[in-house]
Amino acid sequence: MGTTPGFDIYQRWRRPFEVAVWLVFFAINGVFNSINSGIDHAGAAAWEPWLWEWSSVVMLLALLPGVIALERRWPIRFDTWRRNLPLHLLFSVPFSLIHVGGMHVLRKLGYTLAGAHYDAFGASWWMNAGYEYLKDVRTYFVIVGALVLYRLWLLRQQGEARLLAAPDEGAPVEPVERPERFLVRKLGKEFLLNANEIEWLQASGNYVNLRVRGRDYPLRATMAGIEARLDPARFVRVHRGYFANLDYLVEIEPLETGDARLQMRDGTRLPCSRRYRAALRERFGQPD
Repeated sequence: MGTTPGFDIYQRWRRPFEVAVWLVFFAINGVFNSINSGIDHAGAAAWEPWLWEWSSVVMLLALLPGVIALERRWPIRFDTWRRNLPLHLLFSVPFSLIHVGGMHVLRKLGYTLAGAHYDAFGASWWMNAGYEYLKDVRTYFVIVGALVLYRLWLLRQQGEARLLAAPDEGAPVEPVERPERFLVRKLGKEFLLNANEIEWLQASGNYVNLRVRGRDYPLRATMAGIEARLDPARFVRVHRGYFANLDYLVEIEPLETGDARLQMRDGTRLPCSRRYRAALRERFGQPD
């Protein structure tokens, strides 16, 4: 059930790589748009097109984490696009307002430093505002589309876990309400994952990541939904976004805040909130 060595390396550097890709993407756009804008506005000062375009780039980069969070909360999938697509169309309005507003503040600042005058929209402000929104709604959905395609690629590479369904005929070989195995589909193949091998579970948007031997397998479920399916003798909730398998827990480190930090067998540290710390200690016969 292992992934390719290349993908394992990518997973270790995934976050820096994602940040770098977005930075390079917007930087390249900024450079080419600045050059094109300079050609289209031959009478402008040499610095003006660069200020126009890079003020936009800065604001788009500032808005990017918000778009990622919105797409994670309301993902575009085959079973959700009819419900979530109109929401994203609605989200594109404040996206555009913040982008345009912040962009013009930066431009105004740049012109002031250069000792020049900047007129944001001119007399036809309503036409220019509409034009800016048409550009922004396209940019918004380009970002969302890239996130959707990237998630599909990740799911294909690392595999997606699913709960075993009840058979059409006859009794199931194991309890469906509390499964002993999860079905993992990856690269066109299917594998069975033993529930006892799950070291911890972490909430991730509309998914719950199952951590097994250094790899994450996303399960489309909620924390509340999966809690009812886990063996309470083995799995315990330690945080709003985490469950820990007690078989893999080696140390509970109290913190001055009243929370705790859990060290797992592989050296990973998980957060344990004050709300769940007392119940965890009671499991080991150590009342808080």
